[in-house]
Amino acid sequence: MTDAFSTPRNRIKTLILLAICGLSAIASVVVGIDDNPPGILLALLAATAFVLAFAHPWRTTRLFIFLLLASVLGFVLFTILSIASDSVTHNPATSDALQNLIESPVTDALNVTFIMVCLASFIVGAVGSVAMFIHNRRR
Repeated sequence: MTDAFSTPRNRIKTLILLAICGLSAIASVVVGIDDNPPGILLALLAATAFVLAFAHPWRTTRLFIFLLLASVLGFVLFTILSIASDSVTHNPATSDALQNLIESPVTDALNVTFIMVCLASFIVGAVGSVAMFIHNRRR
């Protein structure tokens, strides 16, 4: 992460990508992501710009492969957490306060955000590892 702010050129690229992330996130909220493909694509663009803001200075295949593996691991752990929270909400012995907390719109927004970041990390990790493999092989 410190490489993203190490040089003035990297700092400018990072700030531009973070601005794209913010603008795309705002646009996706305005358009809406509930069954709306343009809104979903804008949210994915925001997540991809966020991931790229910190991954753009990487020049080795290994870092992108670690990002790819971390995104897969994060998705698996998120799936386990989602199943566990779903089983808690469907349990009749669970208190109403806990069910309302788990089923709140804030939780839904965090779930969508986490899925978008995992998907963007997977895409950046896969494309970046292939690109850096080809680039380093030519040298």
